[in-house]
Amino acid sequence: MKHTLKKTETEKGQKQMNDVFLQFVSKVVFFIVIMFSFNLFFAGHYTPGGGFVGGLLAASALILLLIAYDKKTLQKMLPIDFRMVLTVGLLFAAGIPTLSFLFGTPFFTHQHTYIEVPVFGEIALHSAVLFDIGVFLTVAATSLFIIVLVGEAEN
Repeated sequence: MKHTLKKTETEKGQKQMNDVFLQFVSKVVFFIVIMFSFNLFFAGHYTPGGGFVGGLLAASALILLLIAYDKKTLQKMLPIDFRMVLTVGLLFAAGIPTLSFLFGTPFFTHQHTYIEVPVFGEIALHSAVLFDIGVFLTVAATSLFIIVLVGEAEN
């Protein structure tokens, strides 16, 4: 039986196994996992889920692409600076409760209001959603950093 994996040489002389099937399936599964991650994020206020679980699932989708490809290819596919994502996530996660505290309410007291959106009508806007966005971004970026750093430490 013929082996489907093809050996290629990288710039550093290391051997990497490229599997076309794994790369194709990982792209498809990536979108499924990311959509489920967003579903868990938005459902987190009323059912189990939220920013933490959604962020872990988003990181796992990115790690799947990292397994199928390499770090350079992932950077070409998604040209996102994850350090900036981590910074923005920390600003949201720490800034929203602090901002609430500066306006005279207890530290983690969330505020809400209703806004009018043309297509959807009146929707509720909670500061807890902004906090969860920060948690989502922080967890996803941190998890990805840990995996990348551990993978680079083996070299």
